[in-house]
Amino acid sequence: MLRTAGNVLSDNLENVVVSWPDFGFDVDPFYYELADAIVDVDRLRQALSQVMWASRQIESLRDEYTTKVRNANLETARKHRKQAFARMADVMEQIEADLRYVGDARDELRDLPDVRPEEPAIVVAGYPNVGKSSFVNRVTRASNEIAEYPFTTRGVALGHFEQDHLRYQIVDTPGLLDRPDAERNDIERQAVSALTHLADVVLVVVDPSGDCGYPIDVQLELREEVCDRFDASTPVLTVANKHDRFDDVDADVDATMSVTEDENVDAVLELAVDAAAYEPPLPTRDGNGS
Repeated sequence: MLRTAGNVLSDNLENVVVSWPDFGFDVDPFYYELADAIVDVDRLRQALSQVMWASRQIESLRDEYTTKVRNANLETARKHRKQAFARMADVMEQIEADLRYVGDARDELRDLPDVRPEEPAIVVAGYPNVGKSSFVNRVTRASNEIAEYPFTTRGVALGHFEQDHLRYQIVDTPGLLDRPDAERNDIERQAVSALTHLADVVLVVVDPSGDCGYPIDVQLELREEVCDRFDASTPVLTVANKHDRFDDVDADVDATMSVTEDENVDAVLELAVDAAAYEPPLPTRDGNGS
């Protein structure tokens, strides 16, 4: 009974720990910062370390008291068993807060969408109501391909599309890249930082018609902040949406389109794909490109 209890406790605690990736070595920088934007990764690692400590402590108690029980008479053996269970329970009480934190972190992170850092990604930025979400929905062609990050109450949407037999990821960023950096909270800034590791190209959507409620000069200021946020090697393209509602673009843009009129949308997508300049790894004998 003593060995069974010790094995069950120790094994289950160890399984809690090994079911998590090693954030120091196994996790892509995008996922590391993504996780850290949602939970405190340092606190999580500390909690996992404490849980593993508890597993080893219970193993040690199991072995110590198994020897004592084997070498004692029946009455003394029962006392040893009771004492062993009490000490094991004390170890479990010591890590109660850690186990609760690990469980809460699992619940927070379990619904993250299937982001693949090795696949090319287009991040879409711009003020609210300029047509970002409409563009993302249009090029992914199906709303059920959209998942959400729990960065903010408004979420960040991830969709996919295929071009030349390659799968691309496209990220809409309401609540993050739709306002100046000074208006973002710390968690949102870290979420933006995570996106900098993911983006192969950034598409800044502006609305020169002003229907979005923001003048074009303010929208272009946001574009400059976005440029500063991302690495210089990441292309940033500016696309003017709603071109059916304005005559001229008095701004430095790379293309115009109208998502509502379905005009030039595919050309803009092609422009983004070309800017990403993604080259798939060459196949090898083992078939995994390595």
